Amino acid sequence: MRSASGNGFDSSDSFAVSGAAEGTTRLHDIPPSITPSHGDDSHLLSRIASPADVKALAPNELAELCREIRATLLAYGHQHGGHIGSNLGMVEATVALHRVFDSPRDRIVFDVSHQSYVHKMLTGRAAAYLDPDRFSEVTGFTNPDESKHDQFVLGHTGTSISLACGLAKTRDMEGPNRGIGNVIAVIGDGSLSSGVAFEGLNNAAEQGGNLIIVFNDNEMSIAGDFGGMYGPLARLRASGGTAQPNLFNAFGLDYRYVEAGNDVSALVAAFEEVRDIDHPVVVHIHTLKGAGYDGEETHADRQTASASPVSFDSPTGVHPTDNVNHSEPWHSDHCNLSDHEPHEGQCEASHWQNPDATIGKPDDPRKHYGKMAMAALEPRFAAEPGLVVISPATPGSNGITHEFRERAGAHYVDTGITESHAVAYAAGIARAGGTPVVATTASFFQRAYDQFFQEMSLNRSRVTVLDFLGGLSGSDNTHSGAYDVTMFSNIPGATMLVPTSARDYLADLAWATAPAGSADAPAGPVVIRVPGEAILTAERDATLLPVTGGQIADRPQSTSLPASASSASGGISAATVRGTVSVTAQRAGVRHMLDWRVNQTGSHVAIIGLGNAYPLAEQTAAALSADYGITATVIDPRQCTSLDSDVLESLRDGHQQVITLEDGQLEGGWGEKVTAYYANHHVSDGSRNPHVLNFGAAKEFTDRVPLGELNERYGLTVEQVTEAITRCF
Repeated sequence: MRSASGNGFDSSDSFAVSGAAEGTTRLHDIPPSITPSHGDDSHLLSRIASPADVKALAPNELAELCREIRATLLAYGHQHGGHIGSNLGMVEATVALHRVFDSPRDRIVFDVSHQSYVHKMLTGRAAAYLDPDRFSEVTGFTNPDESKHDQFVLGHTGTSISLACGLAKTRDMEGPNRGIGNVIAVIGDGSLSSGVAFEGLNNAAEQGGNLIIVFNDNEMSIAGDFGGMYGPLARLRASGGTAQPNLFNAFGLDYRYVEAGNDVSALVAAFEEVRDIDHPVVVHIHTLKGAGYDGEETHADRQTASASPVSFDSPTGVHPTDNVNHSEPWHSDHCNLSDHEPHEGQCEASHWQNPDATIGKPDDPRKHYGKMAMAALEPRFAAEPGLVVISPATPGSNGITHEFRERAGAHYVDTGITESHAVAYAAGIARAGGTPVVATTASFFQRAYDQFFQEMSLNRSRVTVLDFLGGLSGSDNTHSGAYDVTMFSNIPGATMLVPTSARDYLADLAWATAPAGSADAPAGPVVIRVPGEAILTAERDATLLPVTGGQIADRPQSTSLPASASSASGGISAATVRGTVSVTAQRAGVRHMLDWRVNQTGSHVAIIGLGNAYPLAEQTAAALSADYGITATVIDPRQCTSLDSDVLESLRDGHQQVITLEDGQLEGGWGEKVTAYYANHHVSDGSRNPHVLNFGAAKEFTDRVPLGELNERYGLTVEQVTEAITRCF
């Protein structure tokens, strides 16, 4: 469902393996005898340029093709990383799909489309997985810009059946001349838990006509499977597809079951049986997530460092594993492995594999600040029974570790891939007096936009939202968080905090989750944008904050500074300026969460850096001082819900320019509100109307563009901001 660019789902920590020393990592080379060499025609995969080449293979060559694809995926995972586990499980199914169906006339819609690596290999893009120099040529998801065999750009989940219904509807309305044959939706890897998938099933049954739904049941989601439907699915597997209730039959859909989901011959036969069918049908295939991982590691005694790697002696590189069908209802992997040690079956680490080059590197911001938040919340569980952490299926990538989940017990809920439900569920908890914290990635929260407005904000629900990966990043075009400020900060009744340090982040979390009825608790929902790469890098290297060195003292809470006092020095006082909101809401001795913070007082230029752009504000101020002798005022607004009019009014005196910096979409974003403030509050004395310059991102989708390159593109560098400031003078 998510990114193969390094920013998608991933597990959390370097944990011990079955009692081995914590942090121990073992690397195993793929046996060279089965590793395809790009450009070597002796290997089948190198000769596959289109699905026609798959159809041309002899039946006994299909297993060898699967073997080579699996070896390629294993090598690719070590070198590049990505959603390797789900693709290892889909090798045979994808080969069978292209053996039986005629893409692109037969339309195959992958959901979640991170299951499409094998599909890409078979549709002319194998070199992007075989040749390290070409790894960057493809994204981790289907993309029509890459190939006519890809139907949609899909990086989220649950929509394949709905999309397939649409394709089939047009085919049935316009007839065969439309050029659409069979329509196949490939869903699974946890995506069936998404509510929109059930809406698609409901529509498919009513619509009728040719529609083939391939349900890849690998008994896994991102972490474990959660939800009431997984018991009936397990009984279907155990009964060979005959048990009732059958949720697909309940929708009125035809149903077929294939136990041997990693047997290419069995899958070819199953798909041939439903090809050109005249009504909707579900083909339920039982696959093994990470099939082949055990072949590059050791067998049972993982504590023995000298154990020999398992040889690839099966036809396709898939080996038996005991990491499936646990006797108890399981909700997390018993093998608490790192992203570098995935294995077959029910293994959370197999969802996202980090490349070997990242071994030993410190946590990224998501894991770092996620772990920090969970560490702050956990001690409160015993005294606050209503405090609940909710994750829509992506815990590990956001620092909600395996150990935390086990200790939290009922205080942690994985709702599956269900962002809309997660937010509405949290609103229900809040209504009952509980304290819910919903945590996931910024781009995934887009799926819950209606619930943010209605269930959460309109109802003034005390929900805390932890917004991960907000702002600019090198993510693919489906995972960009550049739009989170424009979304959250404009929802009536919601407060969006944008902390610029770990200390502020934890203070924001404590305030947002203050028990209902406690003094100074917020009256409604609070969104906390989890700090990103620029903040964490600056916290690890204080020289990147040249104005404060990262040492920021709390300001005394006194009354607002009179205009006459601020103008006397040509600047403003960091010790006395307070926000307008705090005048009515502040209680003595309590720092209000909506006050802007002035970290350096100066004149001529005021630089306001929002969130991840704040270090740039300090660095620009240092450059202005060193190169031009200008001491700029430096402001950390700390939130983007409201403007601090006291601060903005104080800047009229002695400041010709106000600069806003934000690492998100500029149009409709935060900085333009500062511009609008001065435009709408124009004063007759022209010298007291500062010129405002806004810096931020263009309104565009970006695809795996490095963060540094994006900053250059949008003028978010010290040199570019400084040049713009001095040019105006």
